[in-house]
Parts: sequence; structure tokens; C-alpha cells
Amino acid sequence: MAFNLKPHLCLLVFYLYTISISAIKPSDDAPTVYEILPKFGLPGGLLPDSVKSYSLASDGSFVVELEKPCYVQFDYLVYYEKRITGTLKYGSITNLEGIQVQRFFLWFDVDEIRVDLPPSDSIYFRVGFINKKLDVDQFKTVHSCRDEASGSCTQSWKSVLQLPEPVGDIQMLITE
Repeated sequence: MAFNLKPHLCLLVFYLYTISISAIKPSDDAPTVYEILPKFGLPGGLLPDSVKSYSLASDGSFVVELEKPCYVQFDYLVYYEKRITGTLKYGSITNLEGIQVQRFFLWFDVDEIRVDLPPSDSIYFRVGFINKKLDVDQFKTVHSCRDEASGSCTQSWKSVLQLPEPVGDIQMLITE
């Protein structure tokens, strides 16, 4: 009486296939990037509401993909590129690329974001060699993305320099 392994082998292959498919399928319970940031001691509203996807490696390096580049108004106007990268550690984001802040008429790269440990009411942004301390409350809620830098200094100057549209007949004042 010979033992037939074919049915058992087919069942084993089917079982392994089912397990591998369920392991590959992403979990619906995966946290959002807005939930990940507070786990690292950072406010969830550092990124705009248009995050399409993100990845976080075990060494803390991350990539955030937005639907499109956009602007958010905090105390300063902030520009987010479509792709943002950096290194996430507890209380800080270093090696940051893809976020700029407007100061006067110029745009500056934000290199690092950090908070006090233990937490305080402040958050610090490093732009070049300058550290700027801001109130953390403005970053606790997720802000909507804008397509344009409306309301910025650039737009204000455009409106000042633009001549008004003529309205009806304009009487000429002739002087001698």
C-alpha cells in the first residue's frame, strides 16, 4: 500500500500561497503619517492634508509623496514639494528636503525640525544656520493645501504694481 503525496503537496502549496498573499496585502489598519508623527514626539500637522503615500524605513529615513506641490500658511508661508524626504527620530526630523519657507521675498530650505524633550510649547526650524522658534500649537492640526502662494508678499507686490482697470469714461484734466 503506497502513500500518495500529490494531494497533500497540492494542499501545502495552496496553503503557502494563501499565506504569502495575505502577508503581501497591506493592512487597512496601517497608521497614517499624521498618526506616526506624534509617536515620534512631533505634531501631526507638520504636513499638509494632501499626503498620497509615505514610507518609513527602520533606520528612520522616510519618503512622503503629496498629490501635488502646495502651500500652507502658518506664521510663515510654507512650500511643500511633491516629494519630501528626511530622517525621522524621536523629537526631530533631520536631513530634510522638500520643504521651504518664505521670509520677506526669499525662499529658504528647511533643513531640520525639532521639539524640546520633554515637550514644551515650542518647535524649532533650522533654515541654514538660523534656528527659528515657533509656537507648536499651529502645527497640531492638519492644514489644507493651496495651489498658489496667494496672500504672500509676492502677490501683494503684484497687486500694488498693477494698474487699475479703467472704469467708464475717464475725464481728462487739462492744465496750462
